[in-house]
Amino acid sequence: MKPLRQWLGSITYTVALFFSVMIYSVVVILLTPFGRKAMWVAILSWAGLVLWLLKRLCGLALKFEGLENLPDQPSVALIKHSSALETIVGFRLFPQHTWVLKRELIWAPFLGWALALLSPIAINRSAGGSAVDQVVSQGKQRLAAGLWVVIFPEGTRMPVGETRRYGVSGALLASESGCPLVPVAHNAGSYWPRRGWLKRPGTVHFVIGAPIPTAGRDPREINAEAQAWIESTIAAMPNDGAPLQR
Repeated sequence: MKPLRQWLGSITYTVALFFSVMIYSVVVILLTPFGRKAMWVAILSWAGLVLWLLKRLCGLALKFEGLENLPDQPSVALIKHSSALETIVGFRLFPQHTWVLKRELIWAPFLGWALALLSPIAINRSAGGSAVDQVVSQGKQRLAAGLWVVIFPEGTRMPVGETRRYGVSGALLASESGCPLVPVAHNAGSYWPRRGWLKRPGTVHFVIGAPIPTAGRDPREINAEAQAWIESTIAAMPNDGAPLQR
């Protein structure tokens, strides 16, 4: 795709995404009296729309591998955070779920108000051990209620090719709950960078790993296994983004 066309498509998409978030957040809020199922249907509709627009306007498609690895029971998912795309794709990828997120997000107008209605685990990232305890205690409640818990273990969006030590809260929650830990790798950051408006055309790969058994295991061992798999899988992924032609 030519650079100008790609820039126009990317800017148009970003503006459309911004307004769609406001509109659908209001829809979700208005659906509160009808329960979480109705709210979730609206969210899935939004995710489908913005992913369709992403392909049409930016030439960015998705490919999924390992969907058969998703357990039938509510589980804990660890997913690399390098873009905004994986937060959208998660709605289409996982069954009904909630997230561990920084508490400041639920203070944001529209989006934050809607998120607050979906049982997030909103933590103070500077709280250290008490934040881990909060993830475990509230995470057990969410799992018992039939929700998956999705965690971005590095706590923030990471530049492509970089990582940091994964937080142990997800592995600890899975271990104490006895549920599987599902690792998810992707290369979204190579196409939709964590900063900037331009989206590169190509195919983003999402790979769901085999569930990691957790019962009776040391959470640190579980965490190290998940990080090693996610980072090595990302490193081996193809990068087929079409170069922008002049």
